[in-house]
Amino acid sequence: MKKELEIFHLANRGDAPAAIPRRAPLPEMGLTLRRLRRQRKLTLQDLSRQAGISIGMLSQMERGIAAPSLRSLLRVAEALEVPVGWFFDPPRAATDSPAWVQRRPQRRTIELDAEGITKELITPPGDGTIELLLVTIRPGGSSGAAYTHAGEDAGVVREGRVHVEVDGEVAELSAGDAFRFASTRPHRFWNAGDVPAVVIWALTPPFY
Repeated sequence: MKKELEIFHLANRGDAPAAIPRRAPLPEMGLTLRRLRRQRKLTLQDLSRQAGISIGMLSQMERGIAAPSLRSLLRVAEALEVPVGWFFDPPRAATDSPAWVQRRPQRRTIELDAEGITKELITPPGDGTIELLLVTIRPGGSSGAAYTHAGEDAGVVREGRVHVEVDGEVAELSAGDAFRFASTRPHRFWNAGDVPAVVIWALTPPFY
């Protein structure tokens, strides 16, 4: 997990508690965090010191009354030595489908209310070299400061409009527009419109 975080260089390390969103964070995330912390016999103070996140923020995350940013989740996951995907909403019971098929009800989701973003992991679980996400960016939602990681990003906009910035160059994409770039180039994205933007996003190698 440490290597996973090291390749995801983030320029902004802010971890202030987010205002309680219109839709409360999934309670399962807080329960998972508390269970993992207790299994490792860590106090909130211990985890705060290891993750570099305030005790107050961690407490609010565990109680489900503050929406953590992806940056905060990455740092907590590193401290607990688990993939950040553990904080996704657990999938529903499997069907009789082949292992290489994932039905829509089986998707794992994570609400990043602090950033105005919802991510659904649509790739079936298992080993692989590519990962697909359905990313919904609400009006005003943003990935935050530019970041880099190993691999390649690609995607296509399904609904709405989204701004993507790569190496300081900005493009506004609308439904049907696509993109691809090396993930080692600083990049970020945001929705400046009045309606949600929906993007099918591919990552290689898998991150979640």
